[in-house]
Formats: sequence, structure tokens, C-alpha cells
Amino acid sequence: MASKSIVAAAGKAKAISLHLGLNGVSGAAYGGWDGPLAACEFDANDMAALAKSKGMKPTVLLTKKATRANLLSGMRGAAKALKAGDLFLLTYSGHGGQMPDVNGDEPDGKDETWCLYDGQLIDDELYFELSKFASGVRVLVLSDSCHSGSVTRELPPPPPPPGQRVKLMPDTVARRVYDEHKAFYDKLQLDVAKAAAKVVVDPDAALALVGAAAQATALVGRFKPAVVLISGCQDNQTSMDGDHNGAFTEQLLKAWNHGTFTGSYGSFHAHIRAAMPPTQSPNLFVLGDAAAFLAQTPFTV
Repeated sequence: MASKSIVAAAGKAKAISLHLGLNGVSGAAYGGWDGPLAACEFDANDMAALAKSKGMKPTVLLTKKATRANLLSGMRGAAKALKAGDLFLLTYSGHGGQMPDVNGDEPDGKDETWCLYDGQLIDDELYFELSKFASGVRVLVLSDSCHSGSVTRELPPPPPPPGQRVKLMPDTVARRVYDEHKAFYDKLQLDVAKAAAKVVVDPDAALALVGAAAQATALVGRFKPAVVLISGCQDNQTSMDGDHNGAFTEQLLKAWNHGTFTGSYGSFHAHIRAAMPPTQSPNLFVLGDAAAFLAQTPFTV
């Protein structure tokens, strides 16, 4: 029934989009590291322009505005405002990071993060916020960062091509940041686990999935919204920055080709992936009953 409601409501739905692009972070929150990048603000602005062209109402958070509070506020506001058949688009361009997992939900013992200006957003938080959207809401997440493929990172990434910037918080920085803010990040993980523990999780549903989908389902149970996440790279790779767009966002915009693309989300991901080097292979996974959503043309409101 959920799939039919998504299809039926798609033509008259409303849509909200939120776009984050960070060309740096606050050294005070990251042990003196400011993580300079060049193209992330361009990525956010270009994705907002795409969203607006499709009838969405975009909000753009650039660098200093891309804080934990502003992201969470934007997501929670959208979750309250949207109903079955509506669309929420969330795009992120910036550094990815990792920190020790303290609530035991990660097979590799590490949580993945988005490096927001004043602190990291942990993947557990992201999945929990996504789970708050109503049944039948379509949620599309586009992440142009490292550690964005799924949830496990078994091998170190290869070195970047000479002269290129990677969207990756260095391990030494990540360890220092965690050590300096351990109490804050540990409490975040435990608070999310405590809140999510109120949800009854079907163990068979979680076991039927792999990677990020399995972790998210194990954390918050069945997802009521239909969630599609397309990310910049696999977990043993790095996402590249650029002069005007990140490598992933650049190829996404080329595949979209000002709205002339007419395939499904699956073929959209395949087109992007085929245009990128083997050192950066975008990933796609879904949460919830997303079959009907996946079959739509990207960015359909």
C-alpha cells in the first residue's frame, strides 16, 4: 500500500530540500584543523539550483552556517511538515570522518560522520533523524564525502592523485578530535541508542540486509519513509574535491544534464558511476519500502 501511495501522490506532492557545503570547519571544534576544501559551497549552490528548478523549496547552509544545530533543525522541520508522497532532498558536500563506536552497532567498531562546521554528525544520528519522517515520505540523500559508502571500512583508502584534495578528515585529526570531545560524542551515541531502543526491531529484517541498511534497521527498526542514499565513494575509497564541483557532484550534474535525464534512480547512479574513475565508485542503498521511489525519474516531486 505504501508504494502505491507514493506513486499516486508524487504528482501533487510538495518538496523541501536542504543543501550543505563546507569549504572548511572550525579549528576550535577539530583540534586546530580547519579542513580547507574548494568546491563544496559550489556543490551546495548547484544542487539547490537543481532542486529549485524542480519545484522544491531549498535551504542552503554554507560553511559557518552548516552547523549541527542548523542541520538537525532543518531535518526535524521537514519531518514535521511532510506527509506521504512528499519529498525531502538532503545533500552534503564536505569532509567525512570516523570515531570509535561506543554503542556496539558498528561491525568495524567505528561510526562514520559528516564533518559539520562546529562538530561532527554521527551516522547513527542521521539514520535516527531519517526514521522520524512519516510513512510514505520520499527521502533522497546525496553525500559527496568520504566514509559515505555504507558503514564498514575494511581497507585504508589509496593515496589521492598528486595535487588533488580529498574529502577526508585525517585519522590523526580524527583521533585528536575524539579525545578532546570524547564525553560529548559518547553521550550523543548513547542518547541515540537509548531513544532508538524504544523501537521494536525485527531481527530477521535486519539480518536480511547488509552494510548501512542493516545497521540503520538494527538501530531504529523498520523505516516508514522510503529512503534512497547515493554517495560519493565506497568505504575503501576517497571522494575528490575539485575547483568548481566535487568529482561526484560534477558527474551527477552532467548525468542530470539540465533535466534531460529520464531514467530511474538506479540508472542515474549507474550513469554517474560509469563516468567516474575506478578509484571512486559511488554507492547506492535504500531504507524502507523504496521500490516505487527507485523507479522514478530523479528529483521528481
